[in-house]
Amino acid sequence: MIIPEIVAPAGTPAALVAAIDAGADTVYCGFRDATNARNYPGLNFTPDDLVEGLAYAHARGRKVNIAINTYASAGNTALWHKAIDTAADLGADAVIMADIGLIDYAARRHPKLRRHLSVQGGASTISSIQFYYEAFGIARMILPRMFTVAEIAELKSRAPIEIECFIFGSMSPMTEGRCAMSAYATGRSPNLSGVCSPAECVRYDVEDDELLCRLGDFVMNSFGPDEQAGYPTVCKGRYIVGDAEPSYAFEEPECLNAAEYIGAMRAAGICAFKIEGRQRGRFYVSEVVSAFRELIDAEARGEPAARHAGALQRLRRLAEGGEETRGAFKKGWQ
Repeated sequence: MIIPEIVAPAGTPAALVAAIDAGADTVYCGFRDATNARNYPGLNFTPDDLVEGLAYAHARGRKVNIAINTYASAGNTALWHKAIDTAADLGADAVIMADIGLIDYAARRHPKLRRHLSVQGGASTISSIQFYYEAFGIARMILPRMFTVAEIAELKSRAPIEIECFIFGSMSPMTEGRCAMSAYATGRSPNLSGVCSPAECVRYDVEDDELLCRLGDFVMNSFGPDEQAGYPTVCKGRYIVGDAEPSYAFEEPECLNAAEYIGAMRAAGICAFKIEGRQRGRFYVSEVVSAFRELIDAEARGEPAARHAGALQRLRRLAEGGEETRGAFKKGWQ
């Protein structure tokens, strides 16, 4: 049975090196523009950065995939086409895309360039997977975070392509590629501009001993003196609904950690475990990757994760908001 790849995030060249050194099989990153869904100031790669990153990874037998996973602006596809051309010319191992027009462009202009369907594409049925495979030669899809392990196994048994699953990191409301909440609050969309809850729209104010976290004109959350404040995103805001107490109406600020499902997902046919977090620093990347390297290699030797308490504890310490979830892997709804 194949040992799944660890696919690690790299928001910076330093994070790429940290991920490789910690044991990642593949790193994914993006260019410094709106073509990737982590278009934040201070992050991402220039073409020269990518040349160096590819050389570092390939010299060690590792791979670098380029995320070009936003949707091209209407009537203005030049930036996205240039990103695809650059990735191909520099020797990227794969491009990760969601926009069907861009996937078509890559398939026609660079047929030898491996194409992965981004989670932003939102393909969640065997018929949609089959379509992307037959129409555009998609080699791998990153599965939306909405399936149990049993459902993943059923999907993989019928899918003609590789399947990559998220295993650790921040969650979303499971509507990847269809979320417009950030655009409603700030005018900028993760799907078109590559940025959710942009930093220039964030503000923290103290009023009556409470810390108010604002996004645009909206208060996303308030924290008392003893509470740890988080970054204000719409999906993880705390709201007053009717006469109820303020609560997380969409999603709790917690971290997906599916370490306990490594063996089950490998048996289900998953070929790669993806770690979320291109906005994270190199310490975080190194710690998470090295922990999963230990756990995945141990599982391949037949050792249960419970024997590796140190690695599990390191992951718990890095969980967003200090809270973990098994997400849809252990869902109680239909």
